Amino acid sequence: MRMKAFLFAAGVAAALATAAAQPGALPAPGFHHLHLNSMNPETAAAWYAKAFPSTSKTTWGGMTALKSPNNVLVLFSKVDQPPATQPQTAFWHFGWHVTNERATMARLRADGVTLLPLYTGDPDRPTVNINSDTFPGTGGVLGLTRAQLDEAKKSNVKPAGGAGFAYIRGPDDALIEVQGDMPAERFNHVHMYHEEPFCAQLWYQKHLNVPVPQGRRGAAPAEARTEANCKVPRGADKTFPALDVDGMHRAPQIPLVFSDVSMGGYTRQSDASLVSTRGHLADHVGLSVADLDAWIAKLRSEGVKFLGAGPDLNPVRVGDTRAIMVEGPSHEAIELVEIKP
Repeated sequence: MRMKAFLFAAGVAAALATAAAQPGALPAPGFHHLHLNSMNPETAAAWYAKAFPSTSKTTWGGMTALKSPNNVLVLFSKVDQPPATQPQTAFWHFGWHVTNERATMARLRADGVTLLPLYTGDPDRPTVNINSDTFPGTGGVLGLTRAQLDEAKKSNVKPAGGAGFAYIRGPDDALIEVQGDMPAERFNHVHMYHEEPFCAQLWYQKHLNVPVPQGRRGAAPAEARTEANCKVPRGADKTFPALDVDGMHRAPQIPLVFSDVSMGGYTRQSDASLVSTRGHLADHVGLSVADLDAWIAKLRSEGVKFLGAGPDLNPVRVGDTRAIMVEGPSHEAIELVEIKP
């Protein structure tokens, strides 16, 4: 009996140890890189290094690269024709924090960089370059509906001025956000569109172990989302300012963060489904993991779609490390790169 009890206890301990080591307990990946297709990687990397002086040209895995101070990389692959920017994929744009928004925008304008207009919905001032030069959003939303704009004008609300967000056009027709005034200049985000934002958030939580977001202090608790209620209709009202003259849908939206890089996103803007990111300007994002084999086992057991992998899901060599590609919930390509601690 004692022997049986010992063996039972040992079996329980082994089962608990195995459960503790299951792939589901793996820490969330870090943000490693954004991978762009470019007709001239060297010229593109030089353009970014000049536009954002805290970055520097380098190489990684045999590819031309740009390095941000937060150790995020932008990688470039050479293509023979302009990379696609349409139809729309899950990657809307990417962006930088800057320390002085208005000084940065003035410098970029002087350097001949194209500054994109933000449409305000206000006939008295139809466009601005920085969102803070038009009516501010309310309730944590970055824009106002037409009804809210009318109310703001009646109430004599004034633009906040100062820092805000703005957009510029980069190499290969890239759409880039410039946001300030921040403590340091760095690569900050990849802003996404999602087929079903709340369902996408659940996918990232389940498969990539992204922490559940915490509500703002003092804010009412958000409705808990499950697979049963994650599909939420797109908000009826568009808001301003926006890159499109008739505004943009900003609801529903979700936060997602890997390391110090945001990958939050809005609902897709049209009725057309999003297409795969592969072969487009922003081809994929790269996330860093310490144990690639453990992640492959986890994702395979959960039925995640692997891209470009053989029947044995063998990783590919990238420079002196290994990587594997999976597809996210809105057809975004996500590369898991093994970076040993």
